Amino acid sequence: MQYVSTRGQAPALDFEQVTLAGLAADGGLYVPEAWPSLSEDEIGALAGLPYTEVALRVMRPFVGDSIPEEDLRHLVETAYDGFHHAAVTPLTQLTHNEWLLELFHGPTLAFKDIALQFLGHLFSYFLERAGRTATIIGATSGDTGSAAIDACAGREGVQIFMLHPKDRVSPVQRRQMTTVMAPNVFNIAVEGDFDACQAMVKAAFADADFRARHRLTAVNSINWVRILAQAVYYFYAAVALGGPGRRIAFAVPTGNFGDAFAGYVAHRMGLPIAKLIIATNANDTLARALNSGKLSAGTVHATTSPAMDIQVPSNFERLLFEAWGRDGAVLADQMTALKDTGAIEIGENALTAMKDLLVAGRADDDETARAIRSVHQESGILIDPHTAVGISVARGCTAAGDFDATVCLATAHAAKFRDVVERATATRPSLPAFLSGLFDREERLEVLPADLQMIKDHIGRNSIL
Repeated sequence: MQYVSTRGQAPALDFEQVTLAGLAADGGLYVPEAWPSLSEDEIGALAGLPYTEVALRVMRPFVGDSIPEEDLRHLVETAYDGFHHAAVTPLTQLTHNEWLLELFHGPTLAFKDIALQFLGHLFSYFLERAGRTATIIGATSGDTGSAAIDACAGREGVQIFMLHPKDRVSPVQRRQMTTVMAPNVFNIAVEGDFDACQAMVKAAFADADFRARHRLTAVNSINWVRILAQAVYYFYAAVALGGPGRRIAFAVPTGNFGDAFAGYVAHRMGLPIAKLIIATNANDTLARALNSGKLSAGTVHATTSPAMDIQVPSNFERLLFEAWGRDGAVLADQMTALKDTGAIEIGENALTAMKDLLVAGRADDDETARAIRSVHQESGILIDPHTAVGISVARGCTAAGDFDATVCLATAHAAKFRDVVERATATRPSLPAFLSGLFDREERLEVLPADLQMIKDHIGRNSIL
């Protein structure tokens, strides 16, 4: 299996190379050269299997000969051994045809654990085999940072510098990052929004000398492995609910489009998804793009679902690449135009193709609170605000009655956003016992302006590799 850049000017890489590269040298994102597929019988045969076995069967075609079968099995089983539910991503029923897919049973209580625990083990495996070291730099709107830090803290040959927007993540999210005292972990609170953090990470990768000197790699969803590992739970949930023979829709709360593109990957592999319901908060770049055909970034608005406070959804580039016939030159020109002018047109044919699978909507903070309250009143279940955005948009979807089941991705534990949930329900969710004492621990972080040179200088001064 080879991987190509969406912008067409970077060399094709194998699975090992694409894992360690993260962002392509031409600024693009890597995607498979061709989409492997599973037959209807192969998908049906996933029913009843443990999550790790489903993961092996879904991911194996993308790995190629980069990892022997026995080693891949060990990596997958080790990655999910520490999850706090035997099913890894269990389903919980809300109504007769509405389900929550609980993606928050990992060590940091967010869906990012599912990909990053696996990616952390992959980094160690590939780096040790090659006798190399790597510097991970990443940007987080809340959950990626803690999940990546947990996966990489204390690992030999790896150091991680994580940027988060100062005062724009929840206290639990921040402390899950800043209370980790491993010597290879460095937290940077940036005086700016998530898009500024993400732009600086991409710019650091674009500096060829800096990238080579520090042997940079990425853990954001620009890294292909993040997308691949997340595609697994679409299969796991669908077959548990009778797929591929039933019309199942997935509601995906998203800001950066990574989790949604993972659903697209499952679709391209043959999983018959009825619809991907793309749910955004007030930062509704994706909803506006999919409804109007114009991709335009605005000003980031702080909301009660901060992990989705994004106006520049980087993973949408992967979908545009597919919708525009995999023409890297066209994609590169359009990404330059987007950067220069702030807006581009998707095009009628491409938009029509997207709408065959995707439907999009938005939920503001009031609608989010109503969804949290409604679910609690109906079922006694507490959901976090990001999950509530997905619920709100899914319930407002005019096509909802056409689905045999709607699966809403529950992307974080309610206790990560205790104040928001308590205001909506008058019930304060508790942190699990294994995180008790989080607010008593010492924090360690550096506050820096949104200045690329200062970020690079900080990395250079503090590097331990």
